[in-house]
Amino acid sequence: MTTSRLIPSRLAKRAHYDAETIHPILDEALFCTVSYAVDGQPMAIPTAYARQGDKLYIHGSVGSHFIRTIEAGAPVCISVMLTDGLVLAKSAFHHSVNYRSVVIFATAEKVTDEAERMEALALITDHLVPGRWADLRPTTDSEMRKTTVLAFSLHEASAKVRTGGPSDDPEDMDLPTWSGVVPMQTVRLAPVPQDSDRPLPDYLQ
Repeated sequence: MTTSRLIPSRLAKRAHYDAETIHPILDEALFCTVSYAVDGQPMAIPTAYARQGDKLYIHGSVGSHFIRTIEAGAPVCISVMLTDGLVLAKSAFHHSVNYRSVVIFATAEKVTDEAERMEALALITDHLVPGRWADLRPTTDSEMRKTTVLAFSLHEASAKVRTGGPSDDPEDMDLPTWSGVVPMQTVRLAPVPQDSDRPLPDYLQ
């Protein structure tokens, strides 16, 4: 759904409101930032998450002030960003970034169904490291009692995307300054074992 607060005040042509654009960005990014306010004080907490369908899940300690505040109904703004390149123009003014981002406005829904809670925790774990959940010991009842799982609807979400090279002013085009794009990507390096005598599992190869 497109609402007035989703429409950018600048470069609205870069905005997208379709699931085909929003979902892949959420699926590729690993962490989101959940922003909210307490008595007029802005707060922003980075956290792991996972998406399934039109819901985004996060989890946290039942004693967390952050979790308890948004569980009680505080409105939140959730954001993610993927950096694809540094855009170097011939002037500092026109430097930019190629990126894909998503902004979500929502309120939390506490997940109480035990099967959905467990599934959400598995989704979050496998979102960070695909295949990891099946390799872990079962989660205990005590751990589940200490954990709150919250869901957020993607009903009010938008993406914003920039691609391409710099937008230099015409009078700057003949300057000798180099311009172009420095591509960026997040890569996983070789795992560092805690127990050196254990083989590396296939999902970490």
